Amino acid sequence: MAGMSNIILIGPMGAGKSTVGRHLATYLHLPFVDSDKEIERRTGVSIPTIFEYEGEAGFRDREAAMIDELCSRQGIVLATGGGVVMRPENRMRLARCGLVVYLRASVNTQLRRTSRDRNRPLLQTDNPRARLEALFRTRDPLYREIADLIVDTDREHLRGTVRTIARRFRRPRGTSSRPRGAGADQVAGT
Repeated sequence: MAGMSNIILIGPMGAGKSTVGRHLATYLHLPFVDSDKEIERRTGVSIPTIFEYEGEAGFRDREAAMIDELCSRQGIVLATGGGVVMRPENRMRLARCGLVVYLRASVNTQLRRTSRDRNRPLLQTDNPRARLEALFRTRDPLYREIADLIVDTDREHLRGTVRTIARRFRRPRGTSSRPRGAGADQVAGT
């Protein structure tokens, strides 16, 4: 590929990182890795179990080590966990790892997509909407900080989202309309 070596999908839970990632990897004939699923595979337990026994800090340590390892690979599509951007070292690694795509979704969309998923420890609360709103306020600026491209997934046109990201990935380095940190290329619902 003439562009960047990896595609890194970031964004909140329910934004479609795993779904888009699988389809994008197939479209581009690249391996797909979901960092959360890889942590589960290696530990032999679910993310909620890791949270239960090690707390969020223990999980974030595992996540940071996984991101460090995965960013040493070339030519992958990587879906990350929603909280990966909370640690500055993760943001630095991801920004150097490849094309960073922020899949943005409204809180309403996140609620709709995650309402039946019990594998989301941060949503095991009496008020998931308030939790998602708080997470959005904290994390949105961090996602934007490292994003090369922002795609709004609220309208869920999977094929268009995949093609938009693939086009940007194939573009030669240095042809973004804006430098990272000054705001990413943005695509409203595709």
